[in-house]
Amino acid sequence: MDPYGDHNRKILSPLDKKNKEEAELSVEAKSDAADEEVLKTPALTTPTDENGIIPPEETKDETEDEGGDSNLVEHLSELRKQLIKSIVVFLVFFIAAFSTINVWFPYITHGYTLIVLSPMEVISFYTTISAALAFGLSVPFLCHFLWKFVKPGLNEKESRFLSLYSPAILILFVAGIAFGYFVVNPLSYNFLVKLGSMNFDVMVSAQEYARFLLITTMPIGLLFELPVVALFLSAIGILTSGSMKKVRKWSYVVLGVISALITPPDFFSQLIILIPMIGLYEASIFLVTRTEKRLAAAAADVA
Repeated sequence: MDPYGDHNRKILSPLDKKNKEEAELSVEAKSDAADEEVLKTPALTTPTDENGIIPPEETKDETEDEGGDSNLVEHLSELRKQLIKSIVVFLVFFIAAFSTINVWFPYITHGYTLIVLSPMEVISFYTTISAALAFGLSVPFLCHFLWKFVKPGLNEKESRFLSLYSPAILILFVAGIAFGYFVVNPLSYNFLVKLGSMNFDVMVSAQEYARFLLITTMPIGLLFELPVVALFLSAIGILTSGSMKKVRKWSYVVLGVISALITPPDFFSQLIILIPMIGLYEASIFLVTRTEKRLAAAAADVA
């Protein structure tokens, strides 16, 4: 009979005692390893001081986010205010231009005989021309409002540049509008009418003339800003006189394409625009070169 065969008794053989001790040691080792892993795991809770208050370092990011949201709201509020002021100024000039239409109408049409094809075309013509005049008269105010909005976000060099050249921007725009109105528009109009009268009875509608007038004035006013744009790009280090001279031929081609796009489809009108554009490009090179020499002289004096 096996003396250890009775499992109801608590008598163990030496082999069973050894296996039991090894099992207890293995369980204790696993328990110690688990405790070490728990100690190494970082706490998931936010550290607090004795009073349960989160230290200031933990709330820094939240404060920065709130500050960024506050600045965004301020910028949007300022933009909204400047837009409202711009719209109000534009509406005031629009109402003034529309109510005095009989005074300036002969100057707008240059005395040409125009026809209307429907009663609504009269309102369309008056509205279009009044809006163009209102925009032209509003440009100084719109530039001022835009300047007030963008000034806080500009660095010192950009702010100083715009402060110095803001009058030049307005003068060049007005000069471009005047050039289009007194030179491009009458020459182009008379040339096209005479060309058409060889084979057709030419009758120009008021709506088509309004479109022709805007094409020959507004884009030219923007093109006359070329020297200021060149100076600004030079001031921020994007453009140099050397690079402008290298791409001079390609620039003439681009200016020719632009003049073809913004003028009536005849070579005569395009040539009238292209010649002053080339002159403005050469003037831009001269101004950029002069500015670079002045800055180089100033840097040499400082050194």
